[in-house]
Amino acid sequence: MDVLLREVEESDLDVLFAHEVDSEANYMAAFTVANPGDRQAFDARWRRMRDGEGSLVRTIVADDEVVGSIFRWRDPGLPGPEVSYWLGREHWGKGIATTALGLFLELARERPIFGRCAADNIGSLRVLEKNGFVLEAEEHGFANARGSEIDEVLLRLP
Repeated sequence: MDVLLREVEESDLDVLFAHEVDSEANYMAAFTVANPGDRQAFDARWRRMRDGEGSLVRTIVADDEVVGSIFRWRDPGLPGPEVSYWLGREHWGKGIATTALGLFLELARERPIFGRCAADNIGSLRVLEKNGFVLEAEEHGFANARGSEIDEVLLRLP
């Protein structure tokens, strides 16, 4: 499978929005926006992400199909940037996220860089570990998609 990253195009946003409103994907991601079905809020968030100073946002393409997104952002509580990614559920388990993260880390060279996921999101945890991330901390936080506090893990790539 041919996986590549490219600049986000306006036409990608419809696909990325469809991924974010998938209830099963939201449950697995756990730490989502409060109302993933709000298209105006989605568009505003993506404008900020794409236009932000120092932003690094890419569309993930596999075999010429838009399959997800990946971006770097800053959590003021961490000593480095954090990476987040989202793939449409129909593309899970194919190695796409692992490959895309590896490509992204070549662009996002600042270290350390962090990644986090729900502790029970084994797929995302494996994506991070396969790219060299190691456990930094186990935390507890409110997950919008689950409506409760859950365990999460923070990983670090030194």
